Amino acid sequence: AHEISVLCDAEVALIVFSTKGKLFEYSTDASMDGILERYERNNGVEEEPAASHFQSQASWSLEHTKLKAKIEVLQKTQRHFMGQDLESLSLKELQQLEQQLDTSLKHIRSRKNQLLYGSIADLQKKERALQEQNNVLGKKLRKEEEDEIEQQQQQQQQQQTQSQESPTFVLAQAPPCLTIGGTYQTGSGSGGRGEDERVRPLTQQPITIMPQWMV
Repeated sequence: AHEISVLCDAEVALIVFSTKGKLFEYSTDASMDGILERYERNNGVEEEPAASHFQSQASWSLEHTKLKAKIEVLQKTQRHFMGQDLESLSLKELQQLEQQLDTSLKHIRSRKNQLLYGSIADLQKKERALQEQNNVLGKKLRKEEEDEIEQQQQQQQQQQTQSQESPTFVLAQAPPCLTIGGTYQTGSGSGGRGEDERVRPLTQQPITIMPQWMV
């Protein structure tokens, strides 16, 4: 307020009530009553005679005194609610104060419980949303696993089918060797000899191996 009065070159009057009920006043070099009087004149109030002027000042002073008294009562009541300055209270006044405090506590607890229930409801709602999201993710993961297993099975079946369709080559066994000019046994002749005679193989002819299809 002082800075505004300096910057604007104006007379400023300020009345402030704090949260604790205290009254604070500020006015520039002029008095509070003078500033209020000028405020009334500038707002369309006609200039009154001298007697009325003095009466108006007395009225403002009386109003100011009443406001101060009310502020003091409020401050005193506030101190009582804070548990201070209780020595001047009678038993009846203390009982009334206790009832007022009980009523205030009931309102406070009711409001607190309301906020707690609202907070719990919000948390439960978030929990349900997270659970639903978790279920969706679980289903998606299981679907991906099933698709992967199915793909692996299809690949295995394709590999088995390809292995069955591909031709197999079996190496044939080597044909046995046929030797011309081997040994043989002759029976007994008319001469009655029973000895075995062996004929030598022909050394002039080479050993020939016949292919399997000629046997």
